[in-house]
Amino acid sequence: MTASLGTDINHAAQLLRAGSLVAFATETVYGLGADATNVDAVAKVFAAKGRPTFDPLIVHLAGVDQLASVVATIPDAAQKLMDFFWPGPMTLLFPKKSLIPDLVTAGLETVAVRIPSHPLALELLKAADVPVAAPSANKFGSISPTTAQHVADQLGDEVDYILDGGSCSVGLESTIVSCLSDNIEVLRLGGLSVEQIEAVIGPVTLKQASSDPGKQAEESSAQLAPGMLKRHYAPNKLLVVVDSLSDIELQPADVLLLPWELVNVPKDLHQEILSERQDLTECAAHFFSALRRLDASDADRIVAVRFPEEGLGRALNDRLERASAR
Repeated sequence: MTASLGTDINHAAQLLRAGSLVAFATETVYGLGADATNVDAVAKVFAAKGRPTFDPLIVHLAGVDQLASVVATIPDAAQKLMDFFWPGPMTLLFPKKSLIPDLVTAGLETVAVRIPSHPLALELLKAADVPVAAPSANKFGSISPTTAQHVADQLGDEVDYILDGGSCSVGLESTIVSCLSDNIEVLRLGGLSVEQIEAVIGPVTLKQASSDPGKQAEESSAQLAPGMLKRHYAPNKLLVVVDSLSDIELQPADVLLLPWELVNVPKDLHQEILSERQDLTECAAHFFSALRRLDASDADRIVAVRFPEEGLGRALNDRLERASAR
């Protein structure tokens, strides 16, 4: 049995207010939403995903006017980033108010918040008129969903309704930033690049370098933010990540995930090329869908070539490293 798909915003909003689960499109990936103030509804999110409760959720709001109900204070740096990047693919960490249950925040005194820019998501959040906790709408640790069908394929009837907003335009989860100290930290690379953030706020620190994901995150303790575990976003097939195809002996049963067209690629191997224009933004938009197609193929192994370590390439390489971790 599969959850119903549709575009009925009022129906989806009623379900959220009633404590049910609604998957919905954002510009980043599809989220699995529940009323963030309803601890029983939030518990359903963890159960449906098979997500450990030490991994906190992001709270989604319709506008900044709702922020005062869920956060205790707004640091000056966070205000500057909000003014520039909200609505959009940026999540900010704040001290939380008691309205948000500890289950949402893994028992931490901070809450991750964002305002999405997808018009359907904003309409839903306005109609529901409650803060909505929403991780990616997939089984925990697996490939993130960027279409409504991806959600239906993974979660089936474990979600009460899927609000279909088409394909996600950004295609990577939000960038998570902490402004809780003078040292501004990027906790998770995502749909906004470090360069974009630094152009507004000045130098930032990467909490976890993409070359060593998970190094600072203990696998069984409360995480500062979602997406910090070493293994995440993973296909079922073996994924091998290389700097160049010359670094590996390709096998007949391999399939390839390539940023763009490369020379000397064996013609008999299936390849997913993410951007003919060598555009990292386009690569990000197509990344999870391409990885999902390769995972559904008859291949024995997926071989992925790393992206340039700049702009959204950093976030894409982060996803590759986590998806290939064993």
